[in-house]
Amino acid sequence: MPLLTSPSRLVNLRIHPIKSLDPVYLNECPIGPSGGLEFDRAWALYSVDGKWVNGKRTPAIHLIRAVYSDDLRAVTLSTPGDARQIPARTFSFPDAYEDASEWFSVFFDQQIVVRYSPDGFQDDPVANGPTLVSTDSLRAVCEWFPQITLEEARRRFRTNLEIDLASHESGTNTNSCMPFWEDQLFGENERSVVRFKIGDVHLEGSNPCARCPVPPRNPYTGANLDGFQKRFAQLREATLPAWSPRERFDHFYRFAVNTRIAPSETKKLLRLNDPLTIL
Repeated sequence: MPLLTSPSRLVNLRIHPIKSLDPVYLNECPIGPSGGLEFDRAWALYSVDGKWVNGKRTPAIHLIRAVYSDDLRAVTLSTPGDARQIPARTFSFPDAYEDASEWFSVFFDQQIVVRYSPDGFQDDPVANGPTLVSTDSLRAVCEWFPQITLEEARRRFRTNLEIDLASHESGTNTNSCMPFWEDQLFGENERSVVRFKIGDVHLEGSNPCARCPVPPRNPYTGANLDGFQKRFAQLREATLPAWSPRERFDHFYRFAVNTRIAPSETKKLLRLNDPLTIL
C-alpha cells in the first residue's frame, strides 16, 4: 500500500528526564549517544533488589511532581497534597542522583537507589529512539474516553515526539483528520523498516508500541480508569486504518511508534515545526 504523503510537522517535543516522572516540553533537543533524546529517562529509580521503581509497578510515583530549571541543570521534587508533607528539595541535574536517592527513599518508605545513564533507561533496548504519535491519534483517544483531556492523554502515553498534519493550520480539508497516521511509519514485519526524517534527523520506524499499566492511570493521582485497556484494544482494532500493517498487531493495546536512530545522527537537533518526510 502506498504511503500517505499529507504534510506533517513536529508540534510537541517532550523528554522525561526522570523515568516515570513529569515531562519537559522543549523547543529543540539533540539526539543523544544511544539514539534517544538527550537527557530522556536519564535517571531511573531502583529498589534494593535491583528492580525498577516506575509507573508500571508503583502507582504512588504519580504523586511526585518534578519541576526543572530552564537549562535542565536542576530539578525540584515535591509531593503537593501528600498527607505525609515531605519537604520539597532541589537537586543538581543530572549529577546529584545519589543525593536524590535519600529523598525518594523517604517518600517510598524503603531504600531507593537512583541511577544515572547518559544513554537513558529506555523500555525497548532495540528500538530505543524517541517514541512518536500524531495529534489526531491523541484526539481520537480523547473521543473514546471523554473524561481525558488532550494534555492528560499526552501525559498518560508519554511519547517524545508529536506530529500534526500541516493541513490543520492551513485550513484545507485534505487528510485533515487522520487518526493513527503514524501507523504508516513501521513495516509489515520485523525485518522491514520505514525510513523517514524530521528536519535533518534520519529515523527508522520499528513497531507499534505495546502499552503498559500506565495509560489507564491518572498521571497526577494514579487513580485507575476501570476497563480502559479492554475498551482501548477493542476500539483500536475496530478503527485500525487501511494503511496499518495488521500483521504487526499481536494484540491491539498498541499505540504510537517505536523508532531507531543511527549513531551518525548523534548531536543533530530536532526542532519544533520541523517537517516530517517519508523517504
